[in-house]
Amino acid sequence: MDKPKRTFLKSKRSFRRRLPPIQSGDRIDYRNMSLISRFISEQGKILSRRVNRLTLKQQRLITIAIKQARILSLLPFLNNEKQFERTELTTRTPSLRARKR
Repeated sequence: MDKPKRTFLKSKRSFRRRLPPIQSGDRIDYRNMSLISRFISEQGKILSRRVNRLTLKQQRLITIAIKQARILSLLPFLNNEKQFERTELTTRTPSLRARKR
């Protein structure tokens, strides 16, 4: 009772290796806004390490740099685009109240 041996074939998918987001010459610093802004979402949140494809050390340095830039008012703590939409809606409501009187 010999079992037939199966040959395991590797998948023939082509795998393209992604380039690291931070090159060796880039300095992770709170003043380097072009570098820091790549790691912040549209809402102003710091993106996770999985999304950024950074090493643990790089992610820590990016997080510290973003927090320093926020404290020095180089970056906003959050994106206020939604607040502008709310102010437009609130400006319309007083006119409705004036009509009811």
